[in-house]
Amino acid sequence: MRRYFLTRIRKALTGIISAYCLLALPIPAWAQQAPSNNTAERAAPCFACHGKEGQATSDGSLPRIAGKPAGYLFNQLANFRDGRRNNAQMTYMVGYMSDRNLREFADYFAGLHPPYPAPQAPNLPAAELERGRLLVLQGDKTRSIPACVACHGERLTGTQPSIPGLAGLSRGYLAWQFGSWKDGHRSAAAPDCMARIARSLTPQDIGAATAWIASQRLPDDMSAAPAGAVKPPIPCGSYTETP
Repeated sequence: MRRYFLTRIRKALTGIISAYCLLALPIPAWAQQAPSNNTAERAAPCFACHGKEGQATSDGSLPRIAGKPAGYLFNQLANFRDGRRNNAQMTYMVGYMSDRNLREFADYFAGLHPPYPAPQAPNLPAAELERGRLLVLQGDKTRSIPACVACHGERLTGTQPSIPGLAGLSRGYLAWQFGSWKDGHRSAAAPDCMARIARSLTPQDIGAATAWIASQRLPDDMSAAPAGAVKPPIPCGSYTETP
């Protein structure tokens, strides 16, 4: 976990430096344009960070956005624009975009399906991986922690239209997001169910659950479950059953 916390500190410092640099930049041209038929060309700046066709960086430090439910992608873009998530680069990219612009990009990336990376080899003892497996599949009723599959689907591929898949994400990225919810650097529409869950998890819980998820073989069908396939066990402001 020491490496995890050092990585968080490094990324936080990088974000602060980037914020100062970006303040001097002009409003991006693509943010001022109305939606067009050439969305792929206008989305090209996203590939610089999120990889070719949004398939994520090679080390998994920046997430896959390709193939995520469009409702989820729209929510995240709006969260960056409206200050519920903090990332200087993302705020610069979408800070001046309308809902119409954000939905255009969300729909575009939701329709992309590049290949996924191979699972990561786990580096935890078997007992800790089992702890992670139980948290993901069963949760912990004694601490009112729901199972990940209760919202993200039994295959962890997400649920339409607004719950993302966890399968195929790197352990480092997953752990970073849990930490962001725990310390308030990431939030969502109230009631913020993930913030509540993250605050209930220990660093050991997070390490075990993320290692187990990242090490799993990807299902043959990576499509998100249909709308209505899950009923979140706790109130969740970002969940919707229809687009």
